[in-house]
Amino acid sequence: MAWALVSTIVDQLGSLIASELKDRLGSLLPSEVASIVNVKEEVEKLERKFHEIQAKLNDAEERQVKEEAVRLWLEKLNNVSYEMGDVLDEWNTAKIKADIEKKEEAEASTAKRRKVLSLVSTFFQRRDIALKIKEITEKLDEIDREGDMYQFALTRVNEKVMRPLTDSHVDVSSIFGRDEVKGDLVNSLLGRGNEEERSPHVISLAGMGGVGKTTLAQLAYNDSEVNSAHFEIKGWVCVSNPFNKFMVAKEIIQAFEDNDSKKGDSNTTHWPSLMDKIRELVRGRKLFLVLDDVWTEDSTLWEPFRLALQNAAQGSRILVTTRNNRVAQVMGSAKMINLEELSDDDCWSIFSTIAFSDRDSEQRKDLEEIGRKISDKCKGLPLAARTLGSLMRFKSRKEQWEKVFCSRLWEFKDVERGLFAPLLLSYYDLPSPLRRCFLYCALFPKDYDFSDEDLVSMWMAQGYIKSNARSVASDYLEILFIRSLFQDFRGDVYDENIRGFKMHDIVHDLAQFMAKNECITINGYEEYRPNLQNARHLYLEIPQNAQIPESIYNAKNLRTLIVVSDEIEDLMHLRYLKIPTWLENELPETICNLCNLQFLNITSNHSAGFKKLPQGMSKLINLKRLIFKEPLEYLFEFPRGTGRLSSLTKLGHFFVGGKDDSQRCGLGELKDLNHLQGTLKICRLGNVVDVCEAKNAELNKKIGLRDLYLYFSGENVENDGGRMETDVSVLNALEPPPGLEKLEIDSYRGTTMFPNWMMSLAKLKRLSLSNCENLERIPPLGKLQFLEHLIIGAHAFPFKKLGVEFLGIESENKKDGIIKIFPNLKTLRFFLLLKWEEWIGIEGQEEEDCIIIMPCLQKLQIWTCPKLKSLPDFLFKTSLQEFEVSGSPILCKRYQRGTGEDWAKISHIPNIRIDGIEVQRDGQEVIR
Repeated sequence: MAWALVSTIVDQLGSLIASELKDRLGSLLPSEVASIVNVKEEVEKLERKFHEIQAKLNDAEERQVKEEAVRLWLEKLNNVSYEMGDVLDEWNTAKIKADIEKKEEAEASTAKRRKVLSLVSTFFQRRDIALKIKEITEKLDEIDREGDMYQFALTRVNEKVMRPLTDSHVDVSSIFGRDEVKGDLVNSLLGRGNEEERSPHVISLAGMGGVGKTTLAQLAYNDSEVNSAHFEIKGWVCVSNPFNKFMVAKEIIQAFEDNDSKKGDSNTTHWPSLMDKIRELVRGRKLFLVLDDVWTEDSTLWEPFRLALQNAAQGSRILVTTRNNRVAQVMGSAKMINLEELSDDDCWSIFSTIAFSDRDSEQRKDLEEIGRKISDKCKGLPLAARTLGSLMRFKSRKEQWEKVFCSRLWEFKDVERGLFAPLLLSYYDLPSPLRRCFLYCALFPKDYDFSDEDLVSMWMAQGYIKSNARSVASDYLEILFIRSLFQDFRGDVYDENIRGFKMHDIVHDLAQFMAKNECITINGYEEYRPNLQNARHLYLEIPQNAQIPESIYNAKNLRTLIVVSDEIEDLMHLRYLKIPTWLENELPETICNLCNLQFLNITSNHSAGFKKLPQGMSKLINLKRLIFKEPLEYLFEFPRGTGRLSSLTKLGHFFVGGKDDSQRCGLGELKDLNHLQGTLKICRLGNVVDVCEAKNAELNKKIGLRDLYLYFSGENVENDGGRMETDVSVLNALEPPPGLEKLEIDSYRGTTMFPNWMMSLAKLKRLSLSNCENLERIPPLGKLQFLEHLIIGAHAFPFKKLGVEFLGIESENKKDGIIKIFPNLKTLRFFLLLKWEEWIGIEGQEEEDCIIIMPCLQKLQIWTCPKLKSLPDFLFKTSLQEFEVSGSPILCKRYQRGTGEDWAKISHIPNIRIDGIEVQRDGQEVIR
């Protein structure tokens, strides 16, 4: 991480003193001015020294993998760089605390005396910082002199990250050279092999790292024949090293519960209870379980699992992947498949498919000879072939290919027969800003499920990416994926804008090797306690309700911590903090002393117990993102003063305080949070006192918002007769920014709805209305010209009839020529409307000729509308591709294939589903 640290420090040093001189010089004492000038001189000297060392780092980082002395030299440089960062934190923390004190101190007679004391304290603090900077400069001088002994080649490292190509993904879905072994594995899973049938029946897939064991196991796990083999429960668990029996047991339970109705409490840490739970889940049932990346050779650790799983039905299968043949024997494998290295031709097929994907025949001919030499260095490992192919794909000149072939990194020897060499070549080919982002991933355990949103937040918290450069972060992720350093990209099932991915375990090994002791994962179930003195990023896994090791609080230099407790205030350098809320009923007030904290991520196994944020949250003025991962109850409390967190770019949820709470957080606290981006969910709007409070929120100034959720729940709203009128006024006052793309309104109690700002939302594509218990008429939503998706439902709606007012057709506009209603609507969904009886269409051919309704409609869904009698004809003159009706007996009968009176109206639609039965064009019916 040397390049990353030095680059970051140089950026910070240049602006350290300038802002101080600009903001405060006029109010300082002469002695303070002298102190600042001294600090400025030392900072400039230190900045020059860091610049001198930067030129040596590229050569040093490559040589460290083979030269232990160089590695130690870089470690010293890393430590000094972190020391400088710590000093900068001390400076900023003191300044922040002083500013907070000034805001809080009362207009009392002692105020002047306090100011004098504060100035004296500030003077001594600056003097101490000047001395620390001088001491660091001396250390850096010594490191620089020592570096001269190694005769590093001086280079300028490319700091610029090039944007990836628009079409950057290459299809390598075919698995070269594995057809025969895949067929053998599938036959064994289906019971076609000759091996003895045991319970549990274990099949082991063994081979060295990077040879493709996990890929092959995934192919088998998702094979169509295997999926049709009637396994009642399936699960995939990454075991990895060290073997943690508690974690493995809980992962097995979770994997089986994900596709099972027998859910229960899996939060226990009582070992017998975990084994009992597994027995209960598998008893008499045919299962398929994959245990990926098993290392342990201790049979006593496997035995309890074997006994629990033997309760499964005959025909059950357990597939184990391992690098060690001894593991396969210990686990009592009925069959062992040794996965050998690929042939040179198969390696070449993988390599060339990627490396030559965008080249013409002339380029391929020119590069093929040197390309085959590079491919031969893959030594039969598909991971190496993919990585090298990804690396060479973006090198256009032959001399660049020859440089890779002649790299001294091929001399590096490691336990995986040189697999690190291709990965190191790809790593060193990255620009330095991207290297530091990649190495940060060493913090997480193997097989960790990353999300792009979380990882980018962490990168920003560490200063690797500027907070306003999310497009840069997207490019970083794309490049790491292209280089095969990330894999398994997939979308989040709840949010299509969030991508998930993993790192191959060998790639993870590389990241940990390069990150040294800076990124540490501690498994709280084990006795292992590493030295945390040099740790900067810590990921702590501990059992629920277990004690946090006290040694963590000695690691005062941490920048990232994924866990929390009361003594956290000593960790002043924290930028990123992720908190599992089951550790505490409430967050400790001491968290509010973390002045450098930028990202606070609160997760939750359940909402019980965790009800409010600390009262002093307003002190966290550097906080940029406050994230709640799980849905929280509407009784959650925000403290007064939340509006002072003006640096926030992501808040997620905002909870309006209750009426009678003297410390309530009113809706007006949103006024100064104008940097918010993405999604904002405002909850408990039923607690808004008056319309002025809603106006003070000034939502229209938050131009970065794209999704807005307005939940009108609150305390005792059902007994408040004035809420209906108030909700109408509040909704009108909550004018969103013009760039809003998605709007959801829930639990609104007004009798009418169509706020005066709605028609100005020119980019609104999605609208959802739910639980509107007093809404007598659906508003004229047909006027929303850009709306693409509309959802209306939940049983509280009182209306019985839907007419032309919903389409927005008015008598005066019928004279204006052709009218388009819902011109861009693609999806329309109604659900749980228990009182809805009629949907009246437009009448008369003359009117139909001048009115075009929903010309782009693709999908129509009607769920649980039991009294609805029919649908208007205009719906079936659209571009419908999908039509679904369920829980609506009158409609289901009306549109039944062949026998329904209106079947002819829908028979042309390609995809029809009636009460869960999919009607195919050939007349067959498939239950889904």
